[in-house]
Amino acid sequence: ALGHWKHGGIVGVFGYGGGVIGRYCDQPETFPGVAAFHTMRVNQPSGKYYTTKFLKDLMDIWELRGSGLTNFHGATGDIVLLGTTTPQLEEVFYDLTHKMDTDLGGSGSNLRTPSCCLGTSRCEFACFDTQAICHHMTNFYQDELHRPAFPYKFKFKFDGCSNCCVASIARSDLSFIGTWRDDIRIDQEAVKAYVGGEIPPNAGAHAGRDWGPFDIQKEVIDICPTNCMRYENGKLEINTKECTRCMHCINVMP
Repeated sequence: ALGHWKHGGIVGVFGYGGGVIGRYCDQPETFPGVAAFHTMRVNQPSGKYYTTKFLKDLMDIWELRGSGLTNFHGATGDIVLLGTTTPQLEEVFYDLTHKMDTDLGGSGSNLRTPSCCLGTSRCEFACFDTQAICHHMTNFYQDELHRPAFPYKFKFKFDGCSNCCVASIARSDLSFIGTWRDDIRIDQEAVKAYVGGEIPPNAGAHAGRDWGPFDIQKEVIDICPTNCMRYENGKLEINTKECTRCMHCINVMP
């Protein structure tokens, strides 16, 4: 066994105070191959959209100059490149910025790399353009991202709706969550179709086994956290003033 890793020492690239986490082995004489095993954090694109070429080029760089081990993605959201030596840091940084038109992410007591869900690019539930604001905020706060000046790390994330696919509530300090401004609109005919079994609930996501007929009372009404819904005489009613917009009813009956 290697014993354990320690952060020890400060390494990085010229002009940046973040983006690189220096890691050293406690037993370098015994394990010279991993005496230094630094981690580099790379800023992921908004919505984490990648082309095959981008991934291949990134892996070619890391196979050449690092261990080849990666983590897509860290809790912060970065592409995490695991394991390289100090002389290779500037080489990787040059290739990222000059050949791949990308940059390091955040690490340490700074603004961590902003991240977002797919937003309006693919999700009909998204209530704002998460990719646009994530891209804007990342560019606007470049200094805070790359030059740590905070007493502690700070994260913000962007979720297009309260389903929180990017875990903005759980994994950020400032959570942006999209919601709608008007009252919930109910398609009563569609509700009847769900109740009658003509439309599968949950968009058919749990169709791998027979769950029995859809029970709107049990699966939607009774689970509403504020009890703001009722279904009587074939009609669904929602007290929108009491609705917390948790998305459960919309997820079950999209």
